Amino acid sequence: MSKIKITCDSTCDLTAELYEKYNVDVIPLGVLLGEELRRDGVDVTVQELYDYVAKTGVLPKTSAISEFEYLEKWRPYVEQGYSVIHINIGSAISACHQNAKLAASELKNVYPIDSLSLSSGSGMLVLKAAELRESGLSAEEIVKEVEIWRSKLDVSFVLQTLEYLQKGGRCSSVLAFGANLLKLRPEIVLQPDGSMEVGKKYRGSAEKSITDYVRGRLEGRDDIDKSLVFVVNTYAEPAAVEEVKQMVKDYGFEKIYETDAGSTISSHCGAGTLGIMFYKK
Repeated sequence: MSKIKITCDSTCDLTAELYEKYNVDVIPLGVLLGEELRRDGVDVTVQELYDYVAKTGVLPKTSAISEFEYLEKWRPYVEQGYSVIHINIGSAISACHQNAKLAASELKNVYPIDSLSLSSGSGMLVLKAAELRESGLSAEEIVKEVEIWRSKLDVSFVLQTLEYLQKGGRCSSVLAFGANLLKLRPEIVLQPDGSMEVGKKYRGSAEKSITDYVRGRLEGRDDIDKSLVFVVNTYAEPAAVEEVKQMVKDYGFEKIYETDAGSTISSHCGAGTLGIMFYKK
């Protein structure tokens, strides 16, 4: 069996237990709090990020992983005879994949994969790559299979505030004010090319919008692979998260993982966001 190492961007938002179980190395994106550069998942917490925004009114900036940082992580594995498969946050969202390709061009047997996704949507591809590695496939075969599974991802989430998108220049102050006034909670849906579009708009309390969103994503569909679902959130109410976990169980999902979005993802969507992510048949 060939030696294959799997690495990923910190935006894959898996749990520490899953990274350890599947022997995956995580490379952190940068989070800039004022003049201070922190590392996602290493030396900054989501709570620190939210405290910074509350104190300063300024949204932290995030920075892509550099070509040098990728080389620093991968070169030792390549020198030990490993092939490296890396899962990137979607190229429509970040420059990470472009930098990873530049780094890979300087090494042999390194395969960056554009997840065309974010958060645990890309994390699902990490788990798939690890499972395929255990089945004995070569690195090239794993890449081809992961790209097939990538096309089956169903990734979405519902926002509880537009404040962070507004501060990041992704929506206008007027739109944010109107949505907050009407208590509208927009659904964001990842498209096949990795871009994000607004889906349905839910109204009412945070908990109601979350349960309505889950029903809206799952009811009446016969194209869902129910073997695995991720419930991902950014400081959503624990009771709401537990209700969603029960809902997806009632819909017939076999394996349910709950994960918390890291600092990079949280800095763009704000507290209370929740998403469900699964494969289509």
